[in-house]
Amino acid sequence: MRVSLLRLAESVTSKPLNLQEASATLFPPIPLYRRLLRAHRSLPKEMRGLGDDYVKAEFRRHKEVTNPVHIIGFLSQWKMYLDELPRDAHAKSFSGKRLDSTVFEKMSPEQLGQLYELMHATKDVWKPIPEENS
Repeated sequence: MRVSLLRLAESVTSKPLNLQEASATLFPPIPLYRRLLRAHRSLPKEMRGLGDDYVKAEFRRHKEVTNPVHIIGFLSQWKMYLDELPRDAHAKSFSGKRLDSTVFEKMSPEQLGQLYELMHATKDVWKPIPEENS
């Protein structure tokens, strides 16, 4: 099992996989899912709701995936996202980052559609609330 995982990882990347390092950085799906939802607790209310819904939907969509390359990619991308989230409950400043153009170019039409929907959903969440002058 370990040898086949090593060969699979080497075929995906030019850098050989260190199994100890990989197991230390990747979480199984359920613990990763739980950590993501816990990490969202430190986000502002609107951002937390949007993030929780998105995480739940993505994990549901990928529940039946059996391709090991897709599973490793899915888990590693969500782990990278988890690492970007603020760790402190008092840290309310999560601004995200720009999408790398090379990643954007590699997206499938379905992924681009999801990104477009996400863009519109976030615009509604972050509309400035007009202040009333009394």
